[in-house]
Amino acid sequence: MNTFFTAFFDDLPQVLSGLGVTAEATVLGALFAFVLSFVLGLMAGHRNIIVRGVSRTIVEFFRGTSLYVQLFWLYFALPLLSGYQLSGLFCGVLAFALNFGAYGSEVVRGGISAVPRAQWEAAVALNLSPYQRMRRVIMPQALAQMIPSFTNLLIQLLKATPLLWLIGTADLMTVIQQLRDRTGESLVSYLTLLVFYFIIAYVLTLLMNLLEKAAKARLGQHTGARGLFSSRSAAAVESVPVVGGGA
Repeated sequence: MNTFFTAFFDDLPQVLSGLGVTAEATVLGALFAFVLSFVLGLMAGHRNIIVRGVSRTIVEFFRGTSLYVQLFWLYFALPLLSGYQLSGLFCGVLAFALNFGAYGSEVVRGGISAVPRAQWEAAVALNLSPYQRMRRVIMPQALAQMIPSFTNLLIQLLKATPLLWLIGTADLMTVIQQLRDRTGESLVSYLTLLVFYFIIAYVLTLLMNLLEKAAKARLGQHTGARGLFSSRSAAAVESVPVVGGGA
């Protein structure tokens, strides 16, 4: 144990660098997945059957194929077609965005569908344009319902970042694995890794809970401070994929 922590503090700059790569992959992947979720989710509710079909095809493809394979295809196979070798971090962010964006589109579609029909009818009665109805009436209500499921997707995305190790990207997993190889301290190495990911996940959860609280406050649904530390509901958890060995 002492050997591991001695090496850990000696290589602290590398550890912090790996932590930064993990954070960067998580944040960028989540941002692009969030945008893609809304694009595909809104397309899924479009009146045009072709637009809906394109959305459904993309969603089913990326939900129905393994994240591992998507990541490997982008890093190892795509350069054979394009002639350009993409960086591991770029491939990771792109794979996370496509995979989790596909799942997130169902969150968006479900959140919009959950807004009571009376709200749609009221917006029409006020003579609001389709854009105004969505921006001022529908989306604020739908977003408050989406955030718990988006929180779970964000945590799942964080837990998928160790896959970057498989394509040679120096993330947190890679750095700790190198320390483990040098010191032979498997127990302490992986326990340290678990603690790191738990802390990051908990911080992200608190931030998302704060965002949910703000979204509900805009609707007049004020919640106490205890809501910041609440866990996700069972219904929200069931809507999130397990990406450890599949899509």
